[in-house]
Amino acid sequence: MAPSAVETITVPVPAQPLEVKPSYRGIYKEIAPLKYDKDSELKGKEGYEAAKYPHYLPTWNPEQRYGPLEPFEHVEHGLDADPSYPNLLPDGVSVNHLTPTIGTEVKGIQLSSLSNAGKDELARLVAERKVVAFRDQDFAELPIEKALEFGGYFGRHHIHPTSGTPEGFPEIHLVHRGAGDKTSDAYFANRTSSVAWHSDVSYEQQPPGTTFLYILDKPETGGDTLFVDAVEAYNRLSPLFQERLHGLKATHSGIEQVAAAVARGSINRRDPVVNEHPIIRSHPVTGEKALYVNPQFTRDIVGLKKEESDALLKFLYDHLAYGADFQARVKWAEGTVVVWDNRVTQHSALVDWKNGQRRHLARITPQAERPFETPFKQ
Repeated sequence: MAPSAVETITVPVPAQPLEVKPSYRGIYKEIAPLKYDKDSELKGKEGYEAAKYPHYLPTWNPEQRYGPLEPFEHVEHGLDADPSYPNLLPDGVSVNHLTPTIGTEVKGIQLSSLSNAGKDELARLVAERKVVAFRDQDFAELPIEKALEFGGYFGRHHIHPTSGTPEGFPEIHLVHRGAGDKTSDAYFANRTSSVAWHSDVSYEQQPPGTTFLYILDKPETGGDTLFVDAVEAYNRLSPLFQERLHGLKATHSGIEQVAAAVARGSINRRDPVVNEHPIIRSHPVTGEKALYVNPQFTRDIVGLKKEESDALLKFLYDHLAYGADFQARVKWAEGTVVVWDNRVTQHSALVDWKNGQRRHLARITPQAERPFETPFKQ
């Protein structure tokens, strides 16, 4: 397969020794709980049932330590896909587009039964539609090893530096708020919103591409996930502004995420890194260009003074956040697997339910290629 034309690629920044100060949070927004009542989760408590998938309950093992991530050659399977999707979307499968540019709901196909050709088509469909919700899946019922085997087809598994994971499976990133949990009250005492737009672990040298999140437990209502189409966000800009952004790079930092975890008494599996990525990222399958900056992990634009960088980044963040006409909202239902492409989207969980019901999900996060930029074309 011929490589894409490359103008700008990721430049790794040499790791520096990090002194994590307990009070240091930066602008990173942290709302995830770091503990839960294990007995309540295993046995239930008054008003709440036990966790449906106790083998997916989070653990934080301080003895888990890993060295720096090494570069690897990513194979982009979407390039090999049949664009008519005969294996993924055969006759009888229901396809409903949530918006014109982002978001699709699919019923009538089991992801776990896909052939390699079907998986190739999955990678391409997600690249084109940005986020796809597959309903009535058996993913949560699979042995964790099988779920990881499926996800590993799409890239090397990422091990998160701080998140909770199922015992023995550090490759699974867990999103968990236990039954009766009220820790969000303390967060909202000082914050007005739980929205935190981001592309997952964009600070890595090779951030994720095709990404999987599947539901285990959910509140009766609430806890939806928002997604924004970073391709359409780029397309809405004027050609002159687009051209000015091309060639610019921004730093993405994992320092604040680790600092926030350590300050709250949690773990750090790997020393944090800072990497530079192009602000305009091209997708290897579609060739589409997308804005690749996010307020959780992007810190500054290389070569600009702080005030210049802050002003430009604020405009881009606001443009993405206010773009309700290129966003989609996914409502979770039992058996749902949401697949999105982290290269061309951003997302945010919503903490908007107040009845203490459990929200529990598992993420598989295959890494992809180093972000690259192709030349500006009007």
